[in-house]
Amino acid sequence: MTALSYVSGASEKPLIGLTLGQQFDQACAQYGERDALVSCAQGIRLTYAQMQQQVNAVACSLLRLGFKTGDRLGIWSPNCAEWTLTQFAAHKTGIILVNMNPSYRRTELDYAVNKVSCRGLIMATSFKDSDYEAMLGDLVPELANHTQGEELQAARAPSLRHVIRIDGPASRGMLGFADLLVEPTLTELVRLEEIGAELQFDQPVNIQFTSGTTGNPKGTMLTHHNILNNGYFIGETMKFTEQDKVCISVPLFHCFGMVIGNLACVTHGSTMVYPSLVFNPLESLQAIHNEKCTAAYGVPTMFIAMLEHPQFADFDMSHLRTGVMAGTTCPAEVMKQVMSKMNMSEVTICYGMTETSPVSLQSHTDDAFDKKVNTVGRIHPHLEVKIVDPFGAIVPRGESGELCTRGYSVMLGYWEDEAKTRESIDAAGWMHTGDLAIMDDEGFVQISGRIKDLVIRGGENLFPREIEEFLYTHPEIMDVQVIGVPDDKYGEELCAWIILRPGKEVSEQDIRNFCDGEISRQKIPRYIKFVTEFPMTGSGKVQKFKMREMMQEQIKS
Repeated sequence: MTALSYVSGASEKPLIGLTLGQQFDQACAQYGERDALVSCAQGIRLTYAQMQQQVNAVACSLLRLGFKTGDRLGIWSPNCAEWTLTQFAAHKTGIILVNMNPSYRRTELDYAVNKVSCRGLIMATSFKDSDYEAMLGDLVPELANHTQGEELQAARAPSLRHVIRIDGPASRGMLGFADLLVEPTLTELVRLEEIGAELQFDQPVNIQFTSGTTGNPKGTMLTHHNILNNGYFIGETMKFTEQDKVCISVPLFHCFGMVIGNLACVTHGSTMVYPSLVFNPLESLQAIHNEKCTAAYGVPTMFIAMLEHPQFADFDMSHLRTGVMAGTTCPAEVMKQVMSKMNMSEVTICYGMTETSPVSLQSHTDDAFDKKVNTVGRIHPHLEVKIVDPFGAIVPRGESGELCTRGYSVMLGYWEDEAKTRESIDAAGWMHTGDLAIMDDEGFVQISGRIKDLVIRGGENLFPREIEEFLYTHPEIMDVQVIGVPDDKYGEELCAWIILRPGKEVSEQDIRNFCDGEISRQKIPRYIKFVTEFPMTGSGKVQKFKMREMMQEQIKS
């Protein structure tokens, strides 16, 4: 009988049956004098003992302000030490942390705060060209005449009671983050401990908004059990110990930074290193060099930016060993350079989604090169994966279908949206990812694209990933994304967006000539667009739907 595309992750290591607060306190007791957190841009360095002291102070201050277990607390900020102190303070109190994209504008802030009824908001003053204070002032004009420390009453944000400003002193009705760092009393610490003992690990502790290509984002509810165990097994796969220092260049508001980054570190006593408030290739290289990082995180475009930086050769990469490349499958040429030039011989690839905490599949540190570039690894411990046809039947190994995941990592559901939850999680508990995948005889899984990204040209299924991989072999191409655009004759046509290496010049015809005779004629993109960047989400994922919209307008004109 032909083997079916189903695997389960057997493991001798059990799931952790603790809350995040309990696990955090255990780590701080075990690794107290070791560096826990280094925020290079802020000049902040905290040991585990120092971090615990500050987390406890923030947690007690939140309780003093009237926050209770289950209340929602938004955080709207780029990467910084305060983000992480807030994360673990929320974990210890059972307050549900609501991650907000630093790129949010006023309408998105309005939606996020009111969708989940945030009681509080911890925010930066500004980010790039976004004036957070001005946007919040527009949404909540009552702040201008509000007395600091008292509960806010806002017409357009009726649940919001407190606003706390990360950078700078208290102002305009807002508390300063420093106000949360006052030393708690013994009574307050005892109460914090009592609350921690009452929490259950299946309670929600985090809400993350899905990017959403259509309609408003959905609030993904994740539990202690979801993200604690996922972070732990991610770190286990990379063989983290208290000797590891991890360069976390990815945003904390996303699972990549918060779980793959912070929780993989804290569950192993490793050091979280934030090179900058927002990704900057030079500052990431500097942090790896100065801190002697042993691991580095990023999406492929981040690694490309570091490798292509004119000062790359000035930095010592010799301490690097492993890390995570995720967000999209890594091109073979980029992987070769990461492993050789950055010394990351044990780099791993992760696959997942916010709704699964996030990682379901990961390559191992000693997997063969072809498995690291052609697959997203194997099943994680204590999880199940199957690949099904459009009717829900499991397909044989080697055949394409939709990837589904089941196990401890699957979200509780979308906040106050049962209908959308049922669309994503079926009656048997399987999370339907919407990704097309193929499983080989060894259990390695290859992602061939999104079901919605599949291009159907003249009745033939074309997979953008396959064409992208070929185009990456062109010596002058630094990055490429392939999409489908509407066509009256064939239904859809292929379009390639290409970023060339610095100083290189290539024509559309040069690209077509490169393809001619190497790939099937129907796979040669009809439209070729040279660009300097792709539209991206705040977490570093390419927004192909925006590329399609832009190309449709361009083709019409």
